Amino acid sequence: MPDKHLSKQFDTDLDSLSANLLEMGGLVESQVSHAMKAFSTMDAELATEVNNKEKNVNTFEINIDGQCAEILARRQPTAKDLRLVMAVSKAISNLERVGDEADHIASRIRKIVEVNAPYQINVAEIRISGQMALGLLRRSLDAFARMDSKAAAEIVGDDLEIDEEFRGFVRKLNSYMSEDPRIISTALEILFIAKAVERIGDHAKNIAEFVIYVDKGTDVRHIPREQLINEVNK
Repeated sequence: MPDKHLSKQFDTDLDSLSANLLEMGGLVESQVSHAMKAFSTMDAELATEVNNKEKNVNTFEINIDGQCAEILARRQPTAKDLRLVMAVSKAISNLERVGDEADHIASRIRKIVEVNAPYQINVAEIRISGQMALGLLRRSLDAFARMDSKAAAEIVGDDLEIDEEFRGFVRKLNSYMSEDPRIISTALEILFIAKAVERIGDHAKNIAEFVIYVDKGTDVRHIPREQLINEVNK
């Protein structure tokens, strides 16, 4: 969290901004958790609940964006304070997209349940990567709350494991579809779910990168992980 200022109201504004980001993060985290549970059980009702929360996530994004704009206009923050406001604005955009991905997963689940077509596809990789993505999201929000650059750097590296799970599942899914063309329609729905999970991991990684930006003042997007580690340890 930011250092204290002469203006107590400025501190209050920044604390409120960070608190609202974390509250939005909690809602999105719940969306992802419920979406993955719905996938494991093919629970259409739970998937519908996930869909219904999407508007709440969008409202959070709009309100927090308004807070950012007001702080920039009234307080004209500089240095770390400015980086915090910018990072919050970018982080909520990523959280909104995570909410979108959870919404997409839920919609795909409902389609699969509605069609009720039998399929024999081992989706263990999606379940594993889903839990990994949810874990990365939780850790990135925790790193943001504590402004912990070292924890954030670990998240950036761990996202690669989700990518590996996704690629492994795609290879396996191609084999399933080649062996039984009747499952292609359902297999494609499951592929979209797997891709959504991978994107959730990417957005969690992005939020972790914003933590490093606020704490260290360095934009670590699109740089090799070794260089990122060096920046964190400076």
